[in-house]
Amino acid sequence: MKHWWKILSVMILLYVMTIGLMAPLSPGITSVTPITAKTGGQISVDVTGYNSNYTKSKEIIRAWLYLDTLHAVCSDAIKVIDDTHLEIAFTIPNDLPVKGERASANLLINTDKDGTSLNPAAISISRNSVNNSEIKADWISCSIDNLFVNEQYDYPFRNILGETIRNLYFHVPMWFGMIFILLASVIYSVKYLAKSNPINDIKAQSYAAIGLIYGVMGLVTGGIWAEYTWGSFWSNDVKQLTSVASLLIYLAYFVLRSSFEDTDKKARISAVYNVFAFAALVPLLFVIPRLFASLHPGNGGNPGFGGEDLDNTMRTVFYPAVIGWTLLGFWMGQLLYRYGNIRRKMYDDF
Repeated sequence: MKHWWKILSVMILLYVMTIGLMAPLSPGITSVTPITAKTGGQISVDVTGYNSNYTKSKEIIRAWLYLDTLHAVCSDAIKVIDDTHLEIAFTIPNDLPVKGERASANLLINTDKDGTSLNPAAISISRNSVNNSEIKADWISCSIDNLFVNEQYDYPFRNILGETIRNLYFHVPMWFGMIFILLASVIYSVKYLAKSNPINDIKAQSYAAIGLIYGVMGLVTGGIWAEYTWGSFWSNDVKQLTSVASLLIYLAYFVLRSSFEDTDKKARISAVYNVFAFAALVPLLFVIPRLFASLHPGNGGNPGFGGEDLDNTMRTVFYPAVIGWTLLGFWMGQLLYRYGNIRRKMYDDF
């Protein structure tokens, strides 16, 4: 079947929209109060969960405050308020097992219904100048083990991302699709330079247009994500600046085309420009952002989005999303090429 890949792109994107938006997030922790404590004392922590089912737990709910894999304290008591609220009491040991006057403790909650929920750096613990010798808790007396596992199909809950983690199925595939589509554009430009076939010029221009649209969509979805995670749609981050620069380079490609009336001269100069424009994408998108401090994952020492964030459940949607959006882009490029070819035959002005 000639158009099987077009049908495939629609089916994949329907799958991405359905599973990507409807599958729930795994249980997590949205807030912890108070956020400070001192050594050698007790603390009662109010916890607010997300998608949690505390009242439905059939086993004992367990909780830990831990500094690292070797240093943790267990909860003294846990009171279930409702499905999304807990009160947890901890006894903080007399001293910190690390250097410095302060350390950040992670809060970990484990239930048979929800599995493990983690709030990183939940409570800042400072050394108390008054040593309370009555406190007997020890950082190494309570190990984190025998944890229940959540086996439901859901996406990982991350405190900064929350529900916006689903944007991974739109923002990142747009940039992947843009690269593949612009690669096709530059290939047709090279073909035009080799054989001067006007069909190749029309295809190069058509795919460049769709690639530019995908880049704009990637920039917009990235800005929306930044609004929730960085606190601002635009932060003058180096990744944002280089992304805009790359799109402006391709926008100039169309300005260049419109400045020539001679069809052959327009096609040849545009083809040469397209080759250099694509070559500029590599340093702008993949090299320069890694050389400077950046909020964007994978740049400037900031860890990339992967590992536990991109877990197996997300991979079942993310990789199809890349394929689906890319195929859709090629389909749109093909439609634009057919329109351009019709104009060439009718008016000879493309």
